[in-house]
Amino acid sequence: MATTVTYLEMTDPGELRAAPAIAGLALARADGSSPAVQEVQAEVGRPHGWRSAHRTARDWAAYRAEHPRRQSWLLTHHGGPAGIVALEPHPDGEVEITTFGLLPAMVGRGLGGYALTLALRQAWATSPLGGGPARRIWLHTDSDDHPNALPNYHKRGLRTFRTEVRDA
Repeated sequence: MATTVTYLEMTDPGELRAAPAIAGLALARADGSSPAVQEVQAEVGRPHGWRSAHRTARDWAAYRAEHPRRQSWLLTHHGGPAGIVALEPHPDGEVEITTFGLLPAMVGRGLGGYALTLALRQAWATSPLGGGPARRIWLHTDSDDHPNALPNYHKRGLRTFRTEVRDA
């Protein structure tokens, strides 16, 4: 079965179409090597076939070593875990959102739009490699992710810049 991968970008913070704020929903920096962060990422990705759902402790250590600049952020709702965001600063003014998602128990509660707003605001506040302000935020999603992912990205102002079909 084929998977459609969609790449999206935003090239100006003014393009962000923020969702209404949700009381109690916040974004907090976290240690990516923390078992709690790894468990949240695994649980978020499990329904969508993410590799993080099956990583061993050794796999996580290798992953962190391969991506030393990747930032982990926990989405929280009234202090409890709600989801995960990971940001990767790149050269040339780029910041990639490498991970974004809600825990299965949080899906369907109307949190996704504001959670993405928080993630995009943090991405714009993140310094790319080499310093200076971010000039481009980008991410990708695929047809195995939650069916509301792509519509949410478009609603927040991200635009598709490439689509590809991959064989499973």
